[in-house]
Amino acid sequence: MNTDSFYANLPRNRAFASLSAPESFAPLPPDWHLGCTDIVNSTGLAAAGRYKTVNMIGAAVIAAIRNALQGEAFPYIFGGDGASFAVPPRHREAAEQVLAGLRSWTEAEYGITLRAAMLPLRWIRAEGLEVRIARYAVSEHADFAMFSGGGLAWAEAQMKAGAFEVPPAPGTGPPDLSGLSCRWSNTPARNGIILSVVAQPAPDADPQAFARLTSQLVDLAGELDSNGHPVPATGPKLRFPPAGLTLEAKSSRGRTPLILRQLYLLAHSAFTGLIFAARRPVGAFDPVHYLSVLKANSDFRKFDDGLKMTLDCTPAIRDRIRHHLQQAADAGLVHFGLHEQDAAMVTCIVPSPVADDHVHFVDGAQGGYTQAAANLAAAFGVSRKTG
Repeated sequence: MNTDSFYANLPRNRAFASLSAPESFAPLPPDWHLGCTDIVNSTGLAAAGRYKTVNMIGAAVIAAIRNALQGEAFPYIFGGDGASFAVPPRHREAAEQVLAGLRSWTEAEYGITLRAAMLPLRWIRAEGLEVRIARYAVSEHADFAMFSGGGLAWAEAQMKAGAFEVPPAPGTGPPDLSGLSCRWSNTPARNGIILSVVAQPAPDADPQAFARLTSQLVDLAGELDSNGHPVPATGPKLRFPPAGLTLEAKSSRGRTPLILRQLYLLAHSAFTGLIFAARRPVGAFDPVHYLSVLKANSDFRKFDDGLKMTLDCTPAIRDRIRHHLQQAADAGLVHFGLHEQDAAMVTCIVPSPVADDHVHFVDGAQGGYTQAAANLAAAFGVSRKTG
């Protein structure tokens, strides 16, 4: 049976809260392959003030695979300091080539080591685990994959132990990262705290009990303005010169000298900044509409073998979230990590600024999911999913 159309045929769910239910997910076809990446010492890089670079590299994995697949929809998830995805067998070789090239490029451009692994789903199922997928439609034109079943977490742990490695490929050309952008400035918390939440089911936890817990957490976030979405309706700020200009220049320069690409992006950013400041359409581009779509198409909450959220949070809701999680942890249901910071960051993939299918990855600006996962590991002694 041809399973290539599995993801394209999955229903798009518009209600995030309903994704707490295990039955919202469908098992990945048995002949598919899972890929995962993460950055070595991402916690140290975050502490050194390089977390924007960490996020950029994590999003670069998704951009490169998207471009290699020529825009064909596939399940992926952004993890802060890496990304994971699944592809049908006909795309396995292409995905491996992209990962191998990314590993060499990341080391050469940023001096950062990227891990990468690929493995067939059957090896995960041989461990008694599963990879189940759902599609969460954040808008009419964009959706994100959600993962459950424990298989992705196991694959990431195996990758960190050195298994299923995709080795780097020195001498390959630069990856095609068309559309990848990180020019936006960090977005300050409006409610006092940007709270990064990572909650994973404990081993042998009852799936229905964990589903009830995640539903409670989503409901708590729902008491916040815009469900705790860190990006305001007016969008993040675009200051000049952009904070991520050099990062974007390195990702998009190809074989062009870095300084020339920086100068081009500097001029382009100045022109773009004027358009956003005027808030008036220029040709087919409407900056006000673009910002509204940016907010709608952002992944500030997700199911990733557990629940992850980046919330613009009040102290009172933070305390209630921590209380629920601690009660569940004491009952042996969950492992969790929290991290507080004063701003969020956004990294973008924009194939075309005049189309509405651009997507945006949200994380805390000072460690985010990476530090929340480190706090989880420190508290419970479990294998970290991030970092």
